[in-house]
Amino acid sequence: MKLKLLLVLLVISVQAVAQNKSTLMSSEESKDKKKSKSSLSLISNRLPYTKEQVLGNILKGALENMHFVKKRINDDLSENAFKLFIERIDYGKQFLLKKDVDSLEKYEDELDDELKTGELVLMNKAQEILKKRIGMLNKYVEELLKKPIDFKSKDVFETDAKKRKFASSEKELKERWRKMLKLDVIGQFVDMKDEQEGKHQTEEMKKKAKKKKKKKTEKKLSDKELEIKAREKVTKRYKKIFKRLTENRKNDNLDKFYNSLAKVYDPHTQYLIPEEKEDFDIDMSGKLEGIGALLREENSYIKVERIIPGSASWRGKELKAEDIILAVGQGDDEPVDIVDMNLRDAVKLIRGKKGTTVKLTVKRPDGSTKVIPIVRDEVVIEESYVKSSVLEHKTLNEKIGYIHVPKFYRDFNDNNGRNCSDDVKTELEKLKKKNVKGVILDLRNNGGGALEDARLMSGLFIKSGPIVQVKASTGAKDVLKDDDGKIIYKDPVIVLVNRFSASASEIVAAALQDYGRAVVVGTGEQTHGKGTVQAVVGLDGYVSPMAKAYAPFGALKITIQMFYRITGGSTQFKGVEPDIKLPDEYGYMDSGERSLDFAIPYGKIDKVPFKPWKEFSYDLKSLRKKSKSRVEKSKQFKKIVDSVEWYKKRKDDSQRVITLKDVIKYKDEAFKKSEEFKITKINKDLNVISNQKVRDDVDKENVKEFVEKLQKDPVVEEVMHIFKDIFKS
Repeated sequence: MKLKLLLVLLVISVQAVAQNKSTLMSSEESKDKKKSKSSLSLISNRLPYTKEQVLGNILKGALENMHFVKKRINDDLSENAFKLFIERIDYGKQFLLKKDVDSLEKYEDELDDELKTGELVLMNKAQEILKKRIGMLNKYVEELLKKPIDFKSKDVFETDAKKRKFASSEKELKERWRKMLKLDVIGQFVDMKDEQEGKHQTEEMKKKAKKKKKKKTEKKLSDKELEIKAREKVTKRYKKIFKRLTENRKNDNLDKFYNSLAKVYDPHTQYLIPEEKEDFDIDMSGKLEGIGALLREENSYIKVERIIPGSASWRGKELKAEDIILAVGQGDDEPVDIVDMNLRDAVKLIRGKKGTTVKLTVKRPDGSTKVIPIVRDEVVIEESYVKSSVLEHKTLNEKIGYIHVPKFYRDFNDNNGRNCSDDVKTELEKLKKKNVKGVILDLRNNGGGALEDARLMSGLFIKSGPIVQVKASTGAKDVLKDDDGKIIYKDPVIVLVNRFSASASEIVAAALQDYGRAVVVGTGEQTHGKGTVQAVVGLDGYVSPMAKAYAPFGALKITIQMFYRITGGSTQFKGVEPDIKLPDEYGYMDSGERSLDFAIPYGKIDKVPFKPWKEFSYDLKSLRKKSKSRVEKSKQFKKIVDSVEWYKKRKDDSQRVITLKDVIKYKDEAFKKSEEFKITKINKDLNVISNQKVRDDVDKENVKEFVEKLQKDPVVEEVMHIFKDIFKS
């Protein structure tokens, strides 16, 4: 009875969130303190509920009442969640035995009950079994790697985890690990031998090797010495892996349990542990508060990869790339040793509020140590933001604007913060001043973001009208419109998409396609096919003051609506079909919404009235025909078509023969083919004038790479030709 009362109170709390305006990705932290007091105070002031009980019931209430698909958390859902849980704890079938999975199956219809009671028996039992198996395998790996590996005896290893079955005994499991380790050691041996002999080197690798030789002439190792060194490297790697596994934190386990239930609703509903919520906010806003250094793990150390221009570290000029951070101190507190600490935990110590001081004890490449105090500040991650360039094609005599939109970002915590629609507007104004005849809006690899920015960005290219329809689980519909009566850019537009263009990207592409405002050019048959709307609900605002002792609770990213084109069809599953299709370099991959478990199916509603674009029209039939003719003659596109066929065959043939001879053959073929398929030719006809800021050598190098990437991109070259065809018609 008490649990039922608790659930009712929680449901009242979470239902309030559903009234907020929807976004594809939005942060909906509650700012109403009175609301948060009502949900749990009657229960938590009376009884000492556990954190798992409080969190589980909040999640249950939210999932059942807010999610677009009305599913009850019952035994049937529990059985599906169980399968996902087993996948999440051992996707590679590298730890659990068949009998372990069988012993856990008795709990497969109890995940729903455990969510309510907070007694996570399945998770705890699974961790007990995993702890035992991990301990056994850790010892086995350690012992196995002490002895030389036989490079000549023939073994066959299945590299595709989906095709494997759980081992029937410890002996079979150890045999799987023996083969896996053998493949790892031989692979490491071949890599080191190739490096020593200068084999299989790209131009970049050759440059690095040249610098290395200038610094130090290394002794050439014998095969026996290389084998020992290969085992040492693999041993270090697995030592670190097992250390992580044995240190598996409770939050990580809770993440696996709760998300097994959440993912049965749909692939985009997810419980975010507190660290993931922080990462989400950074990803969406493109900024964080910290020191402004990109870090990497290297053996037992945390190393500085590079300094972000304009950041606190950049201004201080003391912290340098390749410095090793040994310890982190907060203000005048005793520093904490971070040697052997994982990167996430180290970053947690280094990040902090703007204006606070962090003291880093660093070791320089020359061996000297130094304590560097840095006052934390806002760090802007420029790579996350919109960039524009002017493309001048000498042969075609065309001048086209190019805008790259990496994601639909918006700072939900700052109304005056940056957002991608305003940034695109700014770049369009710049390009208009440079008298470009058309604009490429590049949404390739853009996974989406804020729905509001999809609406606003589409509106930059039309005067007014509906952009997208949104339908809630209740059946209520809303039409999001551009109603400012202004057109920022009036000339021809080509929207570039690929199979990784999703969500907000698909809204923009679909709207501009439906209006006849732009030509959508894409690689492959369709975009990703994500037509659902998520809200991100911060859970700390929905518990009583007493329960807040358990905070932070993290957040729930939950699918609350589905969006539809103005013509009525959803982009869910079907995505956006390009007007002009080009060869897809990722055509060998299984990706897109239709490949995901529990994806919400395609849907359709009534269309809404809109006025198609009438300033000019695109002769799509003629544009397709001319483009197809060019593509068929293109050597670059032929490379892409050939590579897809080869990679498909390689992917399907997932069983590897493990001998030194076979590993060398496998690597030789892979290198030969990757070089053969590589597009290295720089299009000298294409001049790229970047509008990016250049503040230091890193920025300069980034701009150079960006320019070269565009000059090597056959899709960009073909788009320039399509523009020429548009202007001729």
